[in-house]
Amino acid sequence: MDKNSIAQIRKEMECCVGQKIQLKANKGRKKTFVKEGVIEHAYPSIFTVCFESDYNSPRKVSYSYTDILTNTVEVKPVTLHMV
Repeated sequence: MDKNSIAQIRKEMECCVGQKIQLKANKGRKKTFVKEGVIEHAYPSIFTVCFESDYNSPRKVSYSYTDILTNTVEVKPVTLHMV
């Protein structure tokens, strides 16, 4: 595992703190989890994402930077469409 890649991923996630993203996570056995949320914090080893759940209570989930490096998690910024 290349540490420069993890450092680069960490810097990119730190720049996205507070922004809305679309997160796609591989849950195994051909199951995927796709939700929109906000990156809350970027810590040295993990980053946290807050999702709005069905019952208006926020759900916080943490992922490691190696999840992005191994393509277990994909993060895309959400663009707002003006009508």
